[in-house]
Amino acid sequence: MASGDGIRNGEQYLQGLRDDRDVWMEGEKVTDVTAHPGLCRGAQTLASFMDKQFDPGLQDVLSYAENGKRYAMSFLKPESKEDIVRRGAAFYEWATWSNGMFGRTPDYKNASVMAFANGAKFLEEGKPEYAENMRNYYEYVRSNDKVLTHTLVNPTYNFSQAKEGKYSGKVALQVVKETDAGIVVDGARLLATLGPHADEIEVFPSTLLRAAEENIPFAFAFAIPVSTPGLRLICRDTYDHGKSTFDAPLSSRFEEMDAVVTFNNVLVPWERVFMYRDPLLCNRAFAETNAVIHMMHQVVCGKLAKAEFIVGLLCAIARASGKDKDMAVKGQIAEAMWVAESIRAFRFSAEQQAHKDQYGHYMPLRRPLDTSRNLFPKMYPRLIELVQLLGSSSLMATPSEADLTGQISDDVERYFQTVNLNSKDRIALFRLAHDVAVSGFGNRQVLYERFFFGPQNVMASIYFDLYDKDEMIARVDELLT
Repeated sequence: MASGDGIRNGEQYLQGLRDDRDVWMEGEKVTDVTAHPGLCRGAQTLASFMDKQFDPGLQDVLSYAENGKRYAMSFLKPESKEDIVRRGAAFYEWATWSNGMFGRTPDYKNASVMAFANGAKFLEEGKPEYAENMRNYYEYVRSNDKVLTHTLVNPTYNFSQAKEGKYSGKVALQVVKETDAGIVVDGARLLATLGPHADEIEVFPSTLLRAAEENIPFAFAFAIPVSTPGLRLICRDTYDHGKSTFDAPLSSRFEEMDAVVTFNNVLVPWERVFMYRDPLLCNRAFAETNAVIHMMHQVVCGKLAKAEFIVGLLCAIARASGKDKDMAVKGQIAEAMWVAESIRAFRFSAEQQAHKDQYGHYMPLRRPLDTSRNLFPKMYPRLIELVQLLGSSSLMATPSEADLTGQISDDVERYFQTVNLNSKDRIALFRLAHDVAVSGFGNRQVLYERFFFGPQNVMASIYFDLYDKDEMIARVDELLT
C-alpha cells in the first residue's frame, strides 16, 4: 500500500472514482459515478468539501501537520483533552457545510480507522499480524486521504435465526475459502451509505455474533477498494432528480447514495484482514478499541449542526409571516431549541471530560455521547414534525423556479408574497422546508436518523447495561435503611 502526500483536493478525489467499480442503479450499470445524473452532484459536493481542506483560513481547523505533510484532523491520535476539542471542532466544521444533511462525510470512518489503529493491540488477540495490518492500513488511508464507506449488517433471511445471533448461508457474507493470497468471501451486506462515492469499503463484523462453530465463517473484518473484482453495489433510486438548487436545495446537493453490497467470490488479501474466525473478538471490537466512542464524537457534532439548522429554518418560517410574535409558535420553536442545546451540552460534556484510554491516548467521555445517540433518533422525527406543523399548506404551495419568469410570473409575484418576504424568497424558503420535511430526500433523512446506530430498543438496552447504576441504587438503599 503506497504512501501519499496527505490531504487531497476535490479533483484528485473525483479522479480516484473513475475506475472499474461495479455500480448498478435502476437496472443499468453506472459507467462513471462522477458523470451519472443521479450521482454526479453528490460526488461534486463531496469534492468541494475536500477542496476546503486547502482553504488557508480553515487548514488548521481541518488538518494537522506532521513530517512536512498535512493530514485530516479526523486521523489525529489525541494526546490530550485539547486534541479531543480540536477533533470536535473539525467534525463540526465539516458538518456545517451541509447542515448535517450529508451525514457520511469521510471524517466518520476516519474516526473509526484511527481508533482501531490506536487500539490495534486488541487485534493481537486474533493474530499479531492482524494488528500490524490495521496499523499499516491507517497509515495508507491517512496518507492518501481515502474516502471510506462501511457495511456491518447481513441481510435477514430468517428473523428468528438472526435474533439468535446466527446468519443464513443463503445470503449473509461469509468466508468460503482460504488461499495463500487471502480469504475468499461470498454473500451480501447492507447498507453502504456513500458506497458509490467511496474509495474503500470497511467490512467489519456484526457485534451480535453468537460464539459457535457455525458462526466462524461470518466472523471477520477487512477493508478493500470499492473497485475490487467481484464487489458490486446495488443502489436505491436516486433522490437527485436533476432539479435546480432553487427547486431542490438539498437533494440537488447532498445525495449520499445508499447501496447493498454483494460479493461474488471476492479475494481479500491477507494484509487487508484485521479479524478472522473469532466471533467473540468481533463482538468486542468496537467497544474495546474505543472506535464506537470516537465515531459517536463525530456524530454528535453532525447532529448539533443538523439541529441548529432546523431551528434556523423554523425561525425563518415564523418570521416570514410574522408568526414569531405568537406565543404558541414560540413554544413550538422553543422545543426545537431545547433539542439543539441538549446536543450542544452533550458534546461539551464529552469533550471537557475527555480522559486517557487504556492505550495511552485520549477519548471523549462516553456517557454524554451515548445519551445523545439514544435521544436524537427520537428527537429528529419530532423536529421534522415541527417543520410540518409550522409550514402547513405552505409546504405544498411551492411553484417552481420556472414559474417565477414564465407567463404567470405576475400572479406568482402577487399571490405568493408574505408580510416579510417577497414571492421569490418565500417560495425558496418553503421549497427548502419541503425538501427537509416532505420530499423523498427529507424522509430518507428521518429513516436514516431513526436507525443510525441500530434499532432503538437494542441501543436502549445496551445503554441500560453500560450505565453505572450501583451508586444510585445505593442511595435508595441508604434511605430505606
